[in-house]
Amino acid sequence: MSAQIEGFHHVKLPVRDLARSREWYERVLGLEVEREFTDDDGVVRGVAGSVGGAPIALRVQEKAAAGLAGFDPVCFALADRGRRRRVDRAPGRARRRAPAARRGEHRLDGRVADPDGTEIRLYSRVK
Repeated sequence: MSAQIEGFHHVKLPVRDLARSREWYERVLGLEVEREFTDDDGVVRGVAGSVGGAPIALRVQEKAAAGLAGFDPVCFALADRGRRRRVDRAPGRARRRAPAARRGEHRLDGRVADPDGTEIRLYSRVK
């Protein structure tokens, strides 16, 4: 018997420096933090919230973060291409430009790399 899946609960991304990554995800992608996770010593080691309604968690895992550099574990759908332009202009965004490429009903509008080099792809619906 297989499990009945309703959807996904959250995406957890490993980071090296939580404060730096949290600031970047808040500023560039609009992360709204709803919860912090502390260890037994009271040190915050992770946060959870959402980006455009998608549940996202950032957790300190240095080796895993290094291993994801250059990989795109999550891709966001843009409500409009104007959002991409705002991401493109974000200071310190460590962005690599990608030409718009059509993928079925969606177009790859751009890519941004977080402070650890994890790539986030941005897609918009082809009208």
